[in-house]
Amino acid sequence: MIRFENVHKSFGQHEVLKGIDAEIGKGEVVCLIGPSGSGKSTLLRCVNGLETYQKGRITVGDTVVDAAGRSIHDIRTRVSMVFQRFNLFPNRTALENVMEGPLFVLGERRAEVRARAEALLTRVGLAAKIDAYPNSLSGGQQQRVAIARALAMRPEAILFDEPTSALDPEMVGEVLQVMRSLAEEHMTMLVVTHEIHFAREVADSVLFLDGGTIVERGPAKEVLRHPKHERTQDFLRRVTHPV
Repeated sequence: MIRFENVHKSFGQHEVLKGIDAEIGKGEVVCLIGPSGSGKSTLLRCVNGLETYQKGRITVGDTVVDAAGRSIHDIRTRVSMVFQRFNLFPNRTALENVMEGPLFVLGERRAEVRARAEALLTRVGLAAKIDAYPNSLSGGQQQRVAIARALAMRPEAILFDEPTSALDPEMVGEVLQVMRSLAEEHMTMLVVTHEIHFAREVADSVLFLDGGTIVERGPAKEVLRHPKHERTQDFLRRVTHPV
């Protein structure tokens, strides 16, 4: 579904991605873990052209990702993204936020879009909040609206960029539960996260990035319970048993 081949990305003289090779199969959940600055979010943003990589190749299906090319619009309709900070339109209700993409990007009929948006908000537990504006919603509720908005595009895959890191601890569970339900339905998901328990429980595989390279990869339970690389062991020790 998504393939990275020798992907390099630099910001000025700073090389952030140093030859990434990886594949995400259809229906797979892959979690990217690693310290801040390791290149996880940058790699994610390269998939839908929010960042431009300088070398290598990223493909979604048979389409090469080229941020400056005509195909990027097609990729963005096929691959949705959920951001750390929600990025909802503050002047639109939850329902209107979810309807936005199908109406104005896909050009679908309003009645059909509204029915789907209402069903999606019900699915994420927000049936009573369809007319609420973002500033009246909790962080967890806003992120669930953002997930419903991503699903409204009927994507083939969803990219999650640290979707719980901006939330209060008590709100994290409600967002992760929605993501678990998507995994159970075999939605292709590439997730940048520090939620190690979630990754162990839900992910098919894990990529541990450090310094712009993949240090360790493998089945989630294997990597997270019995990491082979010393750097992975140290990272997991720090995030699961913070001082």
